[in-house]
Amino acid sequence: MSAQELDPITLQVISGALDTIAEEMGHILYRMSFSSIIRESQDLGAGLFDTEFNTLCESESTPLHIGSLPGYLRGIDESLQGGTWNEGDVVIHNHPYFGASHSPDIGIVIPCFYRGELVGFGANTAHHLDIGAATPGLIIDIPDVFAEGMLFAGTKLYEKGVRNEALWQFLGRNSRAAKQLQSDIEAQIASARLGVRRFEELMDRYGRDTILAATRQLMDYTERVMRQRIAEIPDGEYRAEGFLDDDGKNRDVRLPIKVCVRIIGDSIQVDLTGSSDQVETGFNVPFEGSTKVGCYCAIRSLLLDAATSEITVPSNEGSFRPIEVIAPKGSIYNPKYPAAAEARFTQVNRAIDLIYKALAPVLPNEIIAGSSASLSFAAYSGIRPSGDYWVFLEVNEGAYGGRPQSDGPDSIDNLMANTRNNPLEDLGMHLPMICDRYELRDDVLPGAGRYRGGIGVVKSQRILTDGFITHENERHHDIPWGIFGGWSGATGKVEVFNIDDPDEVRDMPAKFSGLRVKSGDVHAFYAPCGGGYGNPLERPAEQVLGDVLDDFCTVQHARNAYGVVIDIVNEQVDEAATESLRSRMENEPSSTSIPTLPAPVVSEKHRDHVEIPQSLSVSEAASSNGGKLASLEAIRAICGDQWSFEVVYYSQRGNTAEVRGELRSDQSYVAETGSAVNGQGVSLGAAFQAATDVSFQRCVERLVAEQL
Repeated sequence: MSAQELDPITLQVISGALDTIAEEMGHILYRMSFSSIIRESQDLGAGLFDTEFNTLCESESTPLHIGSLPGYLRGIDESLQGGTWNEGDVVIHNHPYFGASHSPDIGIVIPCFYRGELVGFGANTAHHLDIGAATPGLIIDIPDVFAEGMLFAGTKLYEKGVRNEALWQFLGRNSRAAKQLQSDIEAQIASARLGVRRFEELMDRYGRDTILAATRQLMDYTERVMRQRIAEIPDGEYRAEGFLDDDGKNRDVRLPIKVCVRIIGDSIQVDLTGSSDQVETGFNVPFEGSTKVGCYCAIRSLLLDAATSEITVPSNEGSFRPIEVIAPKGSIYNPKYPAAAEARFTQVNRAIDLIYKALAPVLPNEIIAGSSASLSFAAYSGIRPSGDYWVFLEVNEGAYGGRPQSDGPDSIDNLMANTRNNPLEDLGMHLPMICDRYELRDDVLPGAGRYRGGIGVVKSQRILTDGFITHENERHHDIPWGIFGGWSGATGKVEVFNIDDPDEVRDMPAKFSGLRVKSGDVHAFYAPCGGGYGNPLERPAEQVLGDVLDDFCTVQHARNAYGVVIDIVNEQVDEAATESLRSRMENEPSSTSIPTLPAPVVSEKHRDHVEIPQSLSVSEAASSNGGKLASLEAIRAICGDQWSFEVVYYSQRGNTAEVRGELRSDQSYVAETGSAVNGQGVSLGAAFQAATDVSFQRCVERLVAEQL
C-alpha cells in the first residue's frame, strides 16, 4: 500500500482516530478545569494541526474557538520566543493582532516531534475568567488593546521542558481570579499534551508517512465535498443588511452591517465591505481569529450540516479552503492596531445571521429565519469579606428562527457559540448570587409562521455583595427577521433593579461596562425571540391550539396571526370559524397585521430603489413612481432621515407578485403587503418592484394615519 494513496478503509479508520483524539482533548480540558465558564459552559476548543497550521481534527466544542486556532498558530509563527520550536516547549498566546480570537481566549500550543522531526501541534483555546483587564471579567468601553489585560504573543510557559516560574508568578499576580486562571491553564496544558501523545501513538501504529498522507487526503476530500455543495448554488451576488445597537459608549449611534455573498463556481466570497468603520471602544472584531472564523462557520453550517448530510464529512481545513472573507482594513470587522477588540462576539453572530438572510432565495431548505443572533455574555464580580475578588462569567441563551421543517428552538445558545448553561446549583454553591427567575419570555411573542420563531429566555440574577456587572449583548433595536411569509420576532432588553425596590427599574442598553451595583441588585436579561418561517396561515390549527394552551401564544394572536379561532373554554379549535377567517385572510393578505413591537431607533437612510432578489429587466412599474415619490415626501416630512423601509419577504402566487415591507421610525413600526400582476408583457422583476412600491405606499399611509 502506497503511503500517498490510502485505501478507503484505512483512511476511514484514521479519520475516526483523529476525531476521537480531538474529542478526548476537549473532554480532558473541561473535566480538569476549575472555572465554570470552561468546566460547565465548555467555552473551549481543541484539536491537532500540521506544520502548515492546517486543522486536522477538531473537538465538537465552540466553533469560534476551534476555527480560530490556525490563526493562533500563524500568529505564533510570527512572534515565537526564540524563533524555533523545541521538544518540551509549551506556548501561551492570546494577542488579537497576532491571530487570536480575542484576548480572554488563551491558546496553549505544544509541538509534536516524532523521532526528532516536527510533525504537528496539539493546541486548544479556552475563555478565562479574568486576565487583569480594566473591568472584571469582560470589557467593552476601553481605549485600546493595552487595556484588555495580559497579552501574550508566542510566549513560552515551558522551554525545552523547563517551567518558566517567573511567567507563572506573573499570571498569579495580575488576575482577579488568579487561582482559577493558573489551574485552567494547567488543564489546557494537560489537554494539549494528551493530543500530542495520541498523535505520536497513531504514527507508531500506522507509520509517519501513512498518517500524514491520510491527513492530506482527508482535507482534500472535505474540500471536494464543500466545493460540490457550493457549485450547486447559482452564481451571483446575494446581499443583506442590518445594524448594531451601538459601540458600548456612543448610544443611539447605529453601526451598519453589510454582507455580500458571492458565489463564483465552486468558491464563495463573503464580503463585509460597507459595514461600520472601527469604533473607539473594544467593540471591534479581530479579523484572523474571529471575523474569518464566523464566516467559515456560517457556510459550513449551511452546506455541511452533519445532521442533514447523507455522508460523513471530516471536520478539517478542507472546509475552509473554498471560502474567502473580505473586510476592509479599518472597519469594525478588521480593525487597525492598537484598537481594542475584546467584545467581538455579537458582531460575528449578526454577520452569520445576515449571511443566512442573503442566501435565503437560493437555499430556502437550509436557511432559518432571523435568530436572536447575539450573545448575552455577563460578567458578575465583587469582593468577599476576605478581600478576595469573586468573578463569574455567564453565557445566556437566545432563540433561533423558524426552520424549513420545524419551529425555531426556544432558549438555545446563539448560532456559533455552542456553550452550555451553568447549573443554578453550582452557582449557589460557589458564588454570592441567587437566580430569581429563569424561564421563557412571556412579555412578547415570537415571530408567527408555518414554523414559529423560538422563544427567548428571561434570566434574573441577584448579587449578594457590592460589585460590578459588565454585559455584552445586542439586538435591542434590530428585530429578528421573518422569511417566506413569516413574521418578525421580538427584540431583547435588559433591566436592573434592587430586590428591595422592584418598581425602580433601570432600562439598560444592550451592552455596558463596569456598572457599579449594590448588594440586592438584580440584572434581568430578556433574549430576543426568533422570526417565523413560512405563511402563518399554513400552520396546522391544532398546533396553534397547542401553543395557546402552552402559553406560547394568546387567543387574540392566534386569530390575528394564524387565522385560528379558539374556543378557550372547551380548549378546542372552532373549525368552521377558522376556515372562514383563513379564507378571508388568504384573499386579503394586506389585512393581516403584525403586532406592535418595541419601537426601534433606526439611523440608516432609506434607499429610493429597494432591491429585490429578482432580475429587474424592464421598467413597466414606472406608473407607480408618482405615488412612491409622494410617499417619500410624506415620510420625510414626518421623520426626516430617521426611518427605514425593508422587504421582509416576497412570494409569487400564480401571476401575482406579493411583497411585504416593514417601515420603521423612531416611534413607529408598521408592515403592509403590496401586490402586482405579472402579465401583459410585464416582467416578474417589474411586478416585484411594483409590489414593493405598493407596500411602501401603504406603510406610509398607515404611519401617517397613526401619527395623526
